[in-house]
Amino acid sequence: MAAPFTTYKLIVLYMLQNSEKDLTNSQISEFILDREYTNYFHLQQAVSELVEADLLEMQTISNASYYHITEEGIKTLSYFENELSSGIKQEVQEYLKALGCRARERILTPADYYETPQGSYAVRCQLIENNSSLLDLNISVSSRDTAKSICRNWPQKSQDIYATIMEELF
Repeated sequence: MAAPFTTYKLIVLYMLQNSEKDLTNSQISEFILDREYTNYFHLQQAVSELVEADLLEMQTISNASYYHITEEGIKTLSYFENELSSGIKQEVQEYLKALGCRARERILTPADYYETPQGSYAVRCQLIENNSSLLDLNISVSSRDTAKSICRNWPQKSQDIYATIMEELF
């Protein structure tokens, strides 16, 4: 199980990933404080750290802070979402439904790269729908720039690439 402070961050990321609209600071706070997961100051510190890490973006409109999850936040959550209990996830879903937030379609497109011991780069691109892996693609490339380009383009091209692969295999 994740440390409590990490759990607060994961709850916030999970809430924003599962809401089709941005949530206000007060909506996030209401959920977490009403269930006594933590106090206001710890929650605000967690949210601030998520913004600083570019996992969330904040926009202020009419004295209200609205948050939405970034691609990096979605990717991070995909790695650690299993740290949240099914009970917490269910509570989030019920809270969002009560707020009138429809659940966001759950298609994730994480992509990352690393340098191999041979000096080339390995790129891993995934297509995940509703927590089920549709495609997990590993590609070896010769340069860091190529690896970065693939990672940057994957979210926009992933579904077309998946469709092409399926068409070729059937």
